[in-house]
Amino acid sequence: MNDPEIRARLYPLLLGGVHIDELPTGTTRADVVHITEHFMHGYEVKGDGDTLQRVQNQLRCYAEVYDFVTFVVTEKHLPRLLPLLPEWVGVLVAPAGGGGLHAHRAAGYNATVQHAPLAALLWVEEIKQYLLARGLAGASTLRQREIAQFLRTSHTVPLSHLARYVRERLMARLPERLLLREERKAERERRAASRARRKQARR
Repeated sequence: MNDPEIRARLYPLLLGGVHIDELPTGTTRADVVHITEHFMHGYEVKGDGDTLQRVQNQLRCYAEVYDFVTFVVTEKHLPRLLPLLPEWVGVLVAPAGGGGLHAHRAAGYNATVQHAPLAALLWVEEIKQYLLARGLAGASTLRQREIAQFLRTSHTVPLSHLARYVRERLMARLPERLLLREERKAERERRAASRARRKQARR
């Protein structure tokens, strides 16, 4: 079973809010992120053709930003995957014979979210606007690494307040993402049609 087949079974389970595919997260990308007004839940999909080589890095990046984390895997990965995951990480299994996903264990709340990696889910200008609104003079001139340093060391930005802002911005951005995706799809189709016409003309 491959990644698209597993995602097709996952999407119907994501009730409320929005879901975003391939969201840049630290040094990796989360396959699917379910975002509501109250939480962000990161999902990592492992189909039969995938390996577990990147699990440790993926888990580290997800643990810094998502309230819940779940790995969605085929049965072949389960024995090797479980020893790599802390108990709070959820596991959904895609059975080989078809049907829906079943829960090996539910995700628990992640208490290791950090300010700077969480803010890095947004564009730099969005974080500058947030800091300016909270009265940080000179925020508009800060560079990305300076913003990260401020968020790592400051005690004036409540994590819950920042997390709510990040969720709101990511949810508001979804229509832009969908439009961009459609534009890229149309461009790919245009190029494919152009190549086909050139190929036909050479015959």
